[in-house]
Amino acid sequence: MKYFIGIVGLLCIAGVVLIVTAGTGAAPFIFKMPRYAYVTNGVDPFWTIAEVGAKKAAAELGVAAVIRTPGNAQDQKQTLEDLVTSGVDGIAVTPIDPDNQTALIDKICAQVLLITHDSDAPKSKRRVFIGMDNYDAGRLLGKMVRETMPNGGKLMIFVGRLEQENGKLRRQGVIDELLQRPHDRTNFDPPQAVLEGAGFKIVGTRTDQFDRVVAKNNASDGLTAHPDMDAMVGLFAFNSPAILEALRQADKLGKVKVFGFDEDQATLQGIIDGTVVGTVVQDPYRYGYRSIQVLHALKNGDTSVIPANQYIDVPARQIRRDNVEAFWNDLKQKLGK
Repeated sequence: MKYFIGIVGLLCIAGVVLIVTAGTGAAPFIFKMPRYAYVTNGVDPFWTIAEVGAKKAAAELGVAAVIRTPGNAQDQKQTLEDLVTSGVDGIAVTPIDPDNQTALIDKICAQVLLITHDSDAPKSKRRVFIGMDNYDAGRLLGKMVRETMPNGGKLMIFVGRLEQENGKLRRQGVIDELLQRPHDRTNFDPPQAVLEGAGFKIVGTRTDQFDRVVAKNNASDGLTAHPDMDAMVGLFAFNSPAILEALRQADKLGKVKVFGFDEDQATLQGIIDGTVVGTVVQDPYRYGYRSIQVLHALKNGDTSVIPANQYIDVPARQIRRDNVEAFWNDLKQKLGK
């Protein structure tokens, strides 16, 4: 007797594929598509770019990418716990407060694959970190400031959070480079400290906890407190646009030098217009893409994707007026624009 098996129906809902067969009387069987979660530290166009990369990798691999954008550390904790309960196969997260989240991350690592991206939790049991060296990236931005202002000057630093490993290291790299200190990632200057050296005077660091209104008010207040400010340095993607808005309202646009981080459209347009000197960019598209790639490889037992130092380096680079348009065109192509 000959048997014929033909697939006559296929239904995919939330990563679960139901395959219905005909010809033998066999019952349908279920194939569960691997699901990987990509968790950010807030909502920002930066993460939109990373999401495109994550979904691109997911489509190529035939897996599902779940994107979550919690707004604070408590929200992120709940998000991670919910993802574990939902049965995801792996999580890529940028920890908001790694010092206070290490125990949580270690607990999750015992239940599901977990890696970090963008900002690390180096004391945790995460499998690998995907990102740039934030201290060196900060020094790269500091070099841009020094080249632009060879005689030094007065400036203020603006950043979303210093609880995050990336914000803390990035800021310290800028400071150490401006003051011409030796490389030392263990340095940490209090945010309220006034720091002087090598011709520069850093009159403080202001944080906003990812609140755009606070970020703009911080910039405005800084200009009021220091009307002779020579430069303003923004270390998160939204900081430079907030600085530009404050300068525009104070009628100081183009009169105070602006240095930024990441590739917000307002920052890139500012470089073209001459109101921003330059920015140091990461590669959020690659963060998202590599995160899904690595999680899927680990699920399949391929540990060769993890370097000996548990760090996948995605180098930072400077964007200035001479390369901004080529960079922006490449970014638009990746985003399908």
